[in-house]
Amino acid sequence: MADVLHLTGPVRVDAEQVREQAWVVGGRLTFERPTAPGADVRRLPGWVLPGLVDAHCHIGLDAHGAVDRATAEAQALTDRDHGTLLVRDAGSAADTRWMDDRDDLPRIIRAGRHIARTRRYIRDYAVEIEPGTLVEEVRHQAARGDGWVKLVGDWIDRDLGDLAPCWPADVLVEAVAAAHEAGARVTAHCFGEDSLPDLLAAGIDGIEHGTGFTADTVAAAARQQVAVVPTLVNIATFPDLAAAGQAKFPTWSAHMRALHARRHETVVSLHEAGVPLYVGTDAGATLPHGLVPQEVAALVDAGLPVATAVGAAAWDARAWLGRDGLVEAARADLLVLDADPLVAPSVLRTPRAVVLGGHVVVAH
Repeated sequence: MADVLHLTGPVRVDAEQVREQAWVVGGRLTFERPTAPGADVRRLPGWVLPGLVDAHCHIGLDAHGAVDRATAEAQALTDRDHGTLLVRDAGSAADTRWMDDRDDLPRIIRAGRHIARTRRYIRDYAVEIEPGTLVEEVRHQAARGDGWVKLVGDWIDRDLGDLAPCWPADVLVEAVAAAHEAGARVTAHCFGEDSLPDLLAAGIDGIEHGTGFTADTVAAAARQQVAVVPTLVNIATFPDLAAAGQAKFPTWSAHMRALHARRHETVVSLHEAGVPLYVGTDAGATLPHGLVPQEVAALVDAGLPVATAVGAAAWDARAWLGRDGLVEAARADLLVLDADPLVAPSVLRTPRAVVLGGHVVVAH
């Protein structure tokens, strides 16, 4: 049975709305004082925030591909203990459906497995195909996911020695339409500039990383309200990647350095144009889990308002993914913090308490 909790507040519902206090009864949030809770009530003082969202995460994956259950469980627990209670798994070679039966783990929204061109992505991560079977594979991954499909939009072309689009424009139109017919949204890994026009023209729903946005593609993404997940903590690795590839692919290395150098300018241009931005870390490949607070800080450092950056990891991200925030009768997935995160976003790094499904799973 879930704990009966008194959240003494304040309760930050979103950037504008703050409630005085709230309670958790039967695993659900309520702003009405319970008349007969039927159990001892545990008080949790502090600022309350919706559970954090990592909108680009890979539970069940490491640098070499799929991991075993024990490793995947440890990844999920690390995210949970750092306050991430909802994950959009942006592609994984592992089947993590068994986690859905675990009340002590974050909720996962899956995108199936990455879909990539043959030998144009990280080994053992993706289903690797050629354009002729893209539509069929999109339908297959749409059935495996939870309303999302993940494409690899660009990657290094070894013959060119630089980033290049992976899919012909006409095939992308058919593939995105097939996903939409199946009730799924499509997002794509994109580092460079050249893949974005075709993906946007095809009606894609999301872009991951997005370091190659230019004025024209920013304007198109704004018109279409295409969601972008910048993953700045991942983009911070570009200089090291460029150094490692310098001898073999100098053009690609220079391109990666240039994309890194203008990363903040790119993110600010997206925000100022009205493109919806969400927090994602790319955890599970080479990066550790539990980095959502660091990504929020990176977005603030890039020039985004604190309220925008926090909302991109909390109430805004939950609404985008179709999950409740701090509303009456919502599942009680929330954090208790030492201060208002809009005033001191660093408090996200050390939550006083983490409540998952009405249970206090972390308390300090």
